[in-house]
Amino acid sequence: MNNNITPTSTTARYYTLGCKLNFSETSTYRRGLMEHGIIDAPEGTPAGICIINTCSVTGEADHKCRQIIHRMVRENPGAFIVVTGCYAQLDAKDIAKIPGVSLVIGSEEKARLVDKVLELMNGLRTGDTKTGYNKDLVDEELPSLKVKDFAPSCSRGNRTRYWLKVQDGCNYFCTYCTIPFARGLSRNPTIESLVAQAEKAAEEGGKEIVITGVNIGDFGRTTGEKFTDLVRALDGVEGIKRYRISSLEPDLISDELIEYCAHSRAFMPHFHIPLQSGSDTVLKLMHRRYDTALFAHKINYIKKLMPEAFIGVDVMVGCRGEHPEHFKETYNFLDSLPVTQLHVFPYSERPGTKALDIPYIVDKAERKRRAHELIELSARKLHGFYKEHIGQTAEVLFERAAEGKPMHGFTRNYIRVELPAEKASEAYDNEIIDVRLGNFNNEGNALVADITE
Repeated sequence: MNNNITPTSTTARYYTLGCKLNFSETSTYRRGLMEHGIIDAPEGTPAGICIINTCSVTGEADHKCRQIIHRMVRENPGAFIVVTGCYAQLDAKDIAKIPGVSLVIGSEEKARLVDKVLELMNGLRTGDTKTGYNKDLVDEELPSLKVKDFAPSCSRGNRTRYWLKVQDGCNYFCTYCTIPFARGLSRNPTIESLVAQAEKAAEEGGKEIVITGVNIGDFGRTTGEKFTDLVRALDGVEGIKRYRISSLEPDLISDELIEYCAHSRAFMPHFHIPLQSGSDTVLKLMHRRYDTALFAHKINYIKKLMPEAFIGVDVMVGCRGEHPEHFKETYNFLDSLPVTQLHVFPYSERPGTKALDIPYIVDKAERKRRAHELIELSARKLHGFYKEHIGQTAEVLFERAAEGKPMHGFTRNYIRVELPAEKASEAYDNEIIDVRLGNFNNEGNALVADITE
């Protein structure tokens, strides 16, 4: 731990790794510090405080976190370096030993991160050694499974949308996953409090909210409410034009929810549903709570009611127990479904997980090969989906662009749209504009738009 700090600066720098939930939480930390006069450090200038929000979903993620910590220490000499997030929870002792690290914040403490940083910084300025700063906050194992606090977060990102955190933690304990140990068990605030946060976002000019969490379909475990009740309540918030649901477990997507979204005012035809494997054998080894038949029903029911829906799917390749025939089953299953895009992750062994007890191991080269095969399938499906919409009119929520650069935005069903620089206007920023969708841009990652008169 770094005990030799001269905290004279009132500037901060932030680095976030991992999921949208982490980005939401970082944005909340930033807002909290700004309320106390701590502004963003100008580019190229060392900061007085650095907040690093970490991820630990894979071994590669852990490695990247360590790299970023070392980089932030190097580029911000003498800064108060704070490390939080999943990696901080799972490997706090080792992080605390990194030279330059000032504070490690675990899952139970992160709700009070801003207060803790301000308290310790003030103690350093006044010479008060009783702040707790010099204590090793990670002498004991962090009791993640006993975490009960919920840290609220509804914060604007760098673009047009807000992220509303509705749930945290997970009770599923899939054999490959460390999330329950990193974030604790499932918990949530009340619908009333979340509606209030959405109303505040609307007052600030927000047009779109992404509903985020670790296992958001499990919403209500703390309060006895239902996720569908939350969706109905949020749909009634005036001013918010669009909602997107981040990731929903297949077994928690009720037909009732699909039916409501198909006819709702503001919930977009856009779903993100983790599959992980298209082999029932592998799903059982993973301790997933559904089979391929249920997953296919949900996908097909969504497309029946919302033919235009964008459906993203998480899939893991090369996990323990995935024999070649199981991967083939996965490929064929995904190829047969009307999904739009695949988010492909090679399996990464995580210490302490039950997956390590499964004897069949897929070597790293084969994991990479299988991932590449599914990435190619994803590219083909996404290209086909975009192509189907060429020539159609659509509503696009545009994002501010640098002067002389094209503007970008998304349609209701999450097609990325590009407006050429010569047609761009600051007046379009954070506004929903009617466009006609043209052909692909030069990069092939968006459809070029023309403003309809």
